[in-house]
Amino acid sequence: MQYLSTRGDATPRRFCDILLEGLAPDGGLYLPVHYPQVTASELQRLRRVHASQGYAALAFEILSLYIDDIPAADLKAICEKTYTAQAFGTAAIVPLKPLEPGLWLEALSNGPTLAFKDMAMQLLGHLFEYELARRGETLNILGATSGDTGSAAEYAMRGKQGIRVFMLSPHGRMSAFQQAQMFSLQDANIHNIAIEGVFDDCQDIVKAVSNDLEFKRKYRIGTVNSINWARLLAQVVYYFAGYFSATRSNDERVDFTVPSGNFGNVCAGHVARMMGLPIERLVVATNENDVLDEFFRTGIYRVRASSDTHETSSPSMDISKASNFERFVFDLLGRDGAATRALFDDALRQHGRFDLSGDAAFRQARERYGFESGKSTHADRLATIRAVHAERGVTIDPHTADAVKVAREHRQAGVPMVALETALPIKFAVTIEEALGHPPERPAAFEGIEQLPRRVRVLPADVAQVKRLMTEECQ
Repeated sequence: MQYLSTRGDATPRRFCDILLEGLAPDGGLYLPVHYPQVTASELQRLRRVHASQGYAALAFEILSLYIDDIPAADLKAICEKTYTAQAFGTAAIVPLKPLEPGLWLEALSNGPTLAFKDMAMQLLGHLFEYELARRGETLNILGATSGDTGSAAEYAMRGKQGIRVFMLSPHGRMSAFQQAQMFSLQDANIHNIAIEGVFDDCQDIVKAVSNDLEFKRKYRIGTVNSINWARLLAQVVYYFAGYFSATRSNDERVDFTVPSGNFGNVCAGHVARMMGLPIERLVVATNENDVLDEFFRTGIYRVRASSDTHETSSPSMDISKASNFERFVFDLLGRDGAATRALFDDALRQHGRFDLSGDAAFRQARERYGFESGKSTHADRLATIRAVHAERGVTIDPHTADAVKVAREHRQAGVPMVALETALPIKFAVTIEEALGHPPERPAAFEGIEQLPRRVRVLPADVAQVKRLMTEECQ
């Protein structure tokens, strides 16, 4: 399997080359040259594997379609080491919970940091450690987080040989629990940097450093954000698992509703659908930062300035530049790297927007690729949290509430709808208490986490200062 850039660089690269690289040298994102096709008989075999051998075995089967430069026995061992009942609290790993007839919640937040990001990040930690040991190299990971990526990455990489983590987060914009999860880590290889700005400022810094090829190569810079193909690939697996759990036969089709700000989570669904998984529709749920909803309704992709990015009660989606969206647009434009570059490098840089409303390709977003979208507000989140708790006795976090609200608006008779869970409610206790009048349940392992000593540096949104700090720590 070879990989190419969304902006046209087709230099032959294999999985382990791009695993450690992040962005392509031309600033694009990596995708496989083709999506492996899962035939009807192969889909039936995968259903049996999932039913009889479990999630780790299914992960090995899916990942093997894209990874052919790690020996099969080693890749299987990595999957088995990653997806355990001990790490994820249940043998099912991602069980479905019924919310109402035909509407299911896929539980993705049973991992070490209580968020869906663990599904990919735990695997990424093992893959990084394996490949770095095989090469005898080290890696400095630079990431940006709006809430959950940071803690998931840090918990996955803490103590790993040959790896340092530099994680940028928007100063004061994450929940108290999210901040405590990250900043309380005392591991020497973990470096937290709070940026005075919003998530998009953090993401811009990561991209700027990644595009400085001399600095990137000198200091061995890699990424764990969803711009890293390996992380997105790991997320493809739970769409297959969710589909198998929601259906009895591969003749059935399923809708998925995905809360999304950076488009990584739902892009994994797009990849699964392109492989042949019988997904009818992929419904994107946004909060008040509705860049993605605006595009799927109008064909206009319009990024917002930092000052126009709303601070909401589903803060992990307070994003106005959806990095992974470029991967979908590349497919939408017939995998035309030059056309994709013209939109994401030229039009966005010069005008902050592009308009596909008059392009025939835009109609395919819904007709061929099954995308729809919806938006949720703070009042919607509170109402949905209350309703789900009253009806099912289940407490959901604000991002998951965004998904459930939008999922209910897009239900189709006879088609199961699966809403993807984002995190456990304890990560957003203030909003839960506002909705229900009492705080959510707190896992015993996280008692008193907000009072622990913290390790964090506050910096302005300045690329040079972040580079300077990284240079000092890498001496």
